[in-house]
Amino acid sequence: MTLIESTPAHAGASWQRDSALIAGVWQRCAQTSPVFDPATLAQVGTSGSATAADVDAAVAGARAALPGWSQTAPAERADLLDALVEQLRERRDELVDAIVAEVGAPIAVAREVHVDLAITIMADFAELARTFTWRTQLGNSTLLRRAAGVVGAITPWNYPLYQLVAKAGAALAAGCPIVVKPAELTPLSTYLFADATVAAGLPAGVFSLVPGPGRVIGSALTEHPGVDVISFTGSTGVGKTIATVAAQNIKRACLELGGKSASVVLDDADLAEAIPASVAAGLLNSGQTCSAWSRLLVPRARYEDALTLAADAVAALKLGDPRDEDTDLGPVVSADQKNSIVTMIDEAVARGARVVCGGSQTPEGLETGHYVAPTILADLPADDPAVLEEIFGPVIVVLPHDGDDDAVALANHSEYGLAGAVWSGDTDRAIAVASRLDTGQVDVNGGEFNPRAPFGGWKSSGLGRELGPVGLEEFTEITSIQL
Repeated sequence: MTLIESTPAHAGASWQRDSALIAGVWQRCAQTSPVFDPATLAQVGTSGSATAADVDAAVAGARAALPGWSQTAPAERADLLDALVEQLRERRDELVDAIVAEVGAPIAVAREVHVDLAITIMADFAELARTFTWRTQLGNSTLLRRAAGVVGAITPWNYPLYQLVAKAGAALAAGCPIVVKPAELTPLSTYLFADATVAAGLPAGVFSLVPGPGRVIGSALTEHPGVDVISFTGSTGVGKTIATVAAQNIKRACLELGGKSASVVLDDADLAEAIPASVAAGLLNSGQTCSAWSRLLVPRARYEDALTLAADAVAALKLGDPRDEDTDLGPVVSADQKNSIVTMIDEAVARGARVVCGGSQTPEGLETGHYVAPTILADLPADDPAVLEEIFGPVIVVLPHDGDDDAVALANHSEYGLAGAVWSGDTDRAIAVASRLDTGQVDVNGGEFNPRAPFGGWKSSGLGRELGPVGLEEFTEITSIQL
């Protein structure tokens, strides 16, 4: 296979950046960092690398903007968010190209999941700003939902635009100025979003962008006394550190962390439907999805049948050039990520895992780029590290279960609880099992993703929720007025 190595038509000055957006003004950073394409390994852009002093300036600008923005009528905020949505729509093609270039997501996935869904969510928050219940009556008390203050947001590399919108859309709708630090690997789409905020006419300081390394910018945002809420998506380890610092400063932390979600297939399910759908969900975005169904629990009596169907589902997926419309899976984001994934595969095999398909060898013809073969592992005990730990790559572990109770116990046998699925020929039975899973979201028989439903986790998968009215509430505080 020959990968496309040409520069996308939209790549230009907008991908060669050296600044931070602070108080409505682009300010040049003293240093920059390169952005590489995971498929071609070519440099496709640059990003500014801000400092702790830049964070101070951005937070000061946000605090200056807070009184005016938080007291702006919700309908006026909604109008500005509508304008932002229109600016994002105008930049749609460039956003798609940027996601392909910086994440390595296949163009069809970048278009539908990364960009179009993000724009839908942004439009949803504009509507919520108009319709959200800001004032309720409880006996002789009036409960006011008010902006919680300045938000510091730290976004991940796997869904850089989607996760940005989930945080920024809610914060801005709630009346909170927001200071954003994007992942170093994938800052390009965040720059384009920042351009859109300026073009939409958002007041200075309401949205600020401070790119740079997490150890500098992330730490400065988390520790800053002028930040009232810290919203982070990333690893559980980093999330624990952020939660500790936030607690020391009596600061709210909204944390969307790791996952090891289970797709539970019951004995009356249609395996021909459940297995391919579970594999597709588990491998979406090359498995670099916190809510990926990376554990597949199937009836013991149909274990081998399920493994055959899983291998067939993988074989039907096209791995390769992310700029090809027919590609289903692209590379993983970096050499470090690839090394981590293949090491975990090799270690699992050394412990006795059966490789049903895939494995740690680089796929033939894809030696350039950070490609990992989609892999199905079997015959591992429930306590194996590959079963319990987040691999964050295109790897699914299949486990047999002995009925509903055993399936629930296996699904809940995890420190994580972010998402999951249940498949059954009996919807009521499926819902009964779903209601016993200790996780934030459960799809029943392929239920459609609802961008207004709260998203977030139990246990080590995090604190708080994103999306919809519940996600907006995360950025509000309550004042109760008694009469």
